[in-house]
Amino acid sequence: MAYRDLQDFIRVLDEKGLLKRVRAEVDRDLEITEIYDRVVKVGGPALLFENVKGSPYPVLINAFGTYERLNLAFEVDKIDDIAREIYELMDMGSYVGFMNRLRSVPKLARLAKIFPKKVERAISQEVVEEPDLNKLPVLKCWPQDGGRFITLPLVITKDPETGQQNMGMYRLQVYDERTTGMHWHIHKDGREIYEKYKKLGGRMPVSVALGCDPATIYSATAPLPKEIDEMLFAGFLRKAPLEIVKSKTNDIYVPANAEFVLEGYVNVDEMREEGPFGDHTGYYSLKDMYPVFHVTCITHRKNPVYPATVVGKPPMEDCFLGKATERIFLPLIKIQCPEIVDINFPLEGVFHNCVIVSIKKRYPGQAKKVMHALWGMGQMMYTKMIIVVDEDVDPQDMSTVAWKIFNNIDAKRDVVIVDGPLDALDHASPLPHYGHKMGIDATKKWPEEGHTREWPDDIVMDKEIKEMVDRRWKEYGI
Repeated sequence: MAYRDLQDFIRVLDEKGLLKRVRAEVDRDLEITEIYDRVVKVGGPALLFENVKGSPYPVLINAFGTYERLNLAFEVDKIDDIAREIYELMDMGSYVGFMNRLRSVPKLARLAKIFPKKVERAISQEVVEEPDLNKLPVLKCWPQDGGRFITLPLVITKDPETGQQNMGMYRLQVYDERTTGMHWHIHKDGREIYEKYKKLGGRMPVSVALGCDPATIYSATAPLPKEIDEMLFAGFLRKAPLEIVKSKTNDIYVPANAEFVLEGYVNVDEMREEGPFGDHTGYYSLKDMYPVFHVTCITHRKNPVYPATVVGKPPMEDCFLGKATERIFLPLIKIQCPEIVDINFPLEGVFHNCVIVSIKKRYPGQAKKVMHALWGMGQMMYTKMIIVVDEDVDPQDMSTVAWKIFNNIDAKRDVVIVDGPLDALDHASPLPHYGHKMGIDATKKWPEEGHTREWPDDIVMDKEIKEMVDRRWKEYGI
């Protein structure tokens, strides 16, 4: 059964002993970050700070900071269960023939029940008040941050041409009680909609939801094709429609179960310095000019909880959300590259800097074909390093992957260097948003690929000997 809202999820975490309530007074400037960082690094509990200096609202952080809580957030035994369901829905072979079409009806009927549902009344609008962002317990995360940042905002915009809404997660630096930065990177959908408003002139309506059910929070981070509504995807993950309500001061629909909603606008001809910000790369992202979000109204439920996260040197809470994306979107990647067996975005690569891919190799040069295909897929264009291994190598086994890379490659033959777009947070590229990427083919080389020497086999013990030793293990007394 889908979580009604964030506080329903908090209740479940509490009941399962996965939440720690902190009643001591804490400071939103740096102190919460240091506490959280120590806890998340050792796989500790979700934290609910009930007494935050200078704010009447409690802060929830680290809600998704272990695989156990991540699975609980999605209400599955394992995140791969979601991927399996997506794969089954996309498996057109199961719809061939009359009987198979009949069998598929329950699956397809479920899709009809996940569309957002508009409502007239919502807990997110129980209280309507003049904006004062200083009342919110917005965190200053790291010492060199340019200020306090809202770190889990669901920023909702509306395309002026199509009328379709978009929901993304873009940090908001609080400038004063009524304005924030709007951190739209050049490659993001929110920025594309903003550019359309710039051509029209005037104001761009924006609403920001803070604190929804876990599936809706995650959906704002998901790398969906722009044609797919994030709120629809939230309904798919929830297995129930997301209720939405019209904002009080604009035509944007927001999650009805939000803790807070910030309503306002962006002036398309106004920019302001934003940053620095201690980012998920483990480094500070630099100052730059970004649009300004003007808050004209704040609505919230009675007794709301303020949601937050902190990003920095991995592993952090966002790493687990990134791993959810890795597993959930693997079936979509396999549609375009069916030779892919599995993928791994190692935490040290902070999502977009490295991916390890195992493939069923059937022809020469296939590893390099996969590299270029991945660089052409949406946000995969940011990936600075793609490592390709054979299907018998588990991409999650970093030791074996490293062994294959260190021993299987010839640098001139197997390393590919290309140039192209990079993430705005990449500080190592010589130019903003543009630089070089590397592919490493660590697969076994064939004569057709120019390797005419004999390729040695891996050292592997006979199966019969392994089974015999398994049977006799207790006899050895080891």
